[in-house]
Amino acid sequence: MKNKFFQTASSVLLFTAGLNAQSGNPDLPDNYYSYVAFFIFLIIFLMILGFLYYGMGEGEVVEVKKVSAFKKFRQFVTRSVPMEKEDDILLDHNYDGIKELDNRVPPWFSYLFYFTILFAVYYMLDYHVFATSKLSGDEYLEEVQIAADKMAELMKSGALVNEETVTAVFDEASVLSGKKIYDVNCVACHSADGGGLVGPNLTDEYWIHGGGIKNVFKTIKYGVPAKGMISWQAQLNARQIQEVASFILTLKGTNPVNPKQPEGAIYTEPDSTAVVVTQ
Repeated sequence: MKNKFFQTASSVLLFTAGLNAQSGNPDLPDNYYSYVAFFIFLIIFLMILGFLYYGMGEGEVVEVKKVSAFKKFRQFVTRSVPMEKEDDILLDHNYDGIKELDNRVPPWFSYLFYFTILFAVYYMLDYHVFATSKLSGDEYLEEVQIAADKMAELMKSGALVNEETVTAVFDEASVLSGKKIYDVNCVACHSADGGGLVGPNLTDEYWIHGGGIKNVFKTIKYGVPAKGMISWQAQLNARQIQEVASFILTLKGTNPVNPKQPEGAIYTEPDSTAVVVTQ
């Protein structure tokens, strides 16, 4: 390729020399010599570039093997020694034919390692020095507290209370709330002291539909339509039914002014520790 360049350059010089030989022709335009001078200058400039790029024509022509873009990228990322040069970095170790290369650590691994160091510093400052972010333990406790608040709110609203899960509540606020509900809705049938009017006596040990909290809750919730007691689940929410049922349980053993005769059967709490044997 360099020989071709020199041939082309020589032809151009001979051509320009021929033009100089015609400079005495009066038929040529006035700026003819300006064009010739510019052309010669351009040729010289290109020749200089050619010398710089191809050299002075010395040495052997070395054919440069083109490397694909993927190989260039892989070489940039890994900086690994090509397979054809692995003999240069082969160590003397030889364990049953297994040899070791003294290759360098890939740059991507080094960058990843540096990143982990920076992230560790950031993590320590963020979580342990300046405490701008919450630790996992703190987040866990916060989530537990949020769940407890939601549970308390649901329990307060009675959303989780039904005849299967209800328990008696005897704290002062719940009993007082249950008494207010009783005074408004139950006195007409059971009297103010629970001695019974149209409805049965609520102060003795006899119950028609059971005297446990779940029994009383269920009776209030669904009513006893056959005996004229309406269902209260449309007027009272589950929490209110729980409170009034708990208050009714506090009437047991009191002494009403004019108690009604016992109805139903004596109620005893089932033994929750009893083992049920099925056959």
